[in-house]
Amino acid sequence: MTVRTSAARCNFDFSGTHVAITGGGQGLGRAYAKAFAAAGAAVFILDRNFENACKVTDEIKVADGTAFAYQLDVGRLDDVSDVFSTIINEHGRIDVLVNNAAIFTTLEMKPFYSIDPAEWGEVINVNLNGVYACSRQVVDTMKENGFGRIINIGSAAVTMGRPNYTHYVASKSALIGMSRSMARELGSFGITVNTIMPGATFTEVERKTVTPQQKRTIIASQCIQRPATPDDILGTVLFLCSEESGFVTGQAITIDGGATHS
Repeated sequence: MTVRTSAARCNFDFSGTHVAITGGGQGLGRAYAKAFAAAGAAVFILDRNFENACKVTDEIKVADGTAFAYQLDVGRLDDVSDVFSTIINEHGRIDVLVNNAAIFTTLEMKPFYSIDPAEWGEVINVNLNGVYACSRQVVDTMKENGFGRIINIGSAAVTMGRPNYTHYVASKSALIGMSRSMARELGSFGITVNTIMPGATFTEVERKTVTPQQKRTIIASQCIQRPATPDDILGTVLFLCSEESGFVTGQAITIDGGATHS
C-alpha cells in the first residue's frame, strides 16, 4: 500500500490566507507550516527557539513559499501581546491560528505525585494559558474580516488516560472544554474553533522516553498498524482551516489510527 505524502494530498488553496503557527519550529508545527505554505498561505512561524523558526522559514522559502519567523514563548503574556501586535501591524491580519506550542518531548515520565509543583505550573502555563493568550490576540482581526479558524492541538493521550504525564494530559484535556466554549462565543462572527488530538506521531524530534519496545506497543494498539507520521495529520488540519469546514466547530477529532475510540 502506498501512503500519500502531504504534497500529494494538498488539494486546498490557501492563497492570500495568513496563518500563524505556535511551536512552528520543529515537529508537527514544522509540518503544519510547510503544508500551509505549499497550499499558498503566508505562514508566520512562532517559536521560542528562534533559530528553529528561521530554519523552517528558509525551508519554505527555498520551496517558493512565503514565511516569516518570530521568536515567541507563549508562556509569557507580554511577549504574546507584543508579537501578535507586530504581526497584525506588519501584515494586516491573521486568518488562521494553530495553537501547537506545548511542553511534552522534554518531560520525564513520572507519577503525578512525584511531579514538582513548579514543573506542573510550567506545563499548564505553556500548554493551556498559552493557548488562551494567543487566541485572544487574534479575535479582533478575525471579527473584522468575518472569518477565522482556530485549531487547538490536543492529544490522544487524553482519551487513553495516559499515565505518568498527568500534567500534560490535564493541560490537553482542558483544551477540549476551552475549544467548545470558544466555539460558542465566536460562531456568530464566522470563526470556528476545533481541537485535533493526534496520537503518537513520529517526527524529526527525538523522544528519549519512547523505547523501541514502547513504539512497537503503540503501533500494535492501533487499528492501522504502522507508525504515524505528520502526513497523517495534515489533511484534517487543512480541512478544518478551509472554507469547506465552515459548519464544523467545537469538535475534538482524534487522529491515532484507531488506538482509541471516543
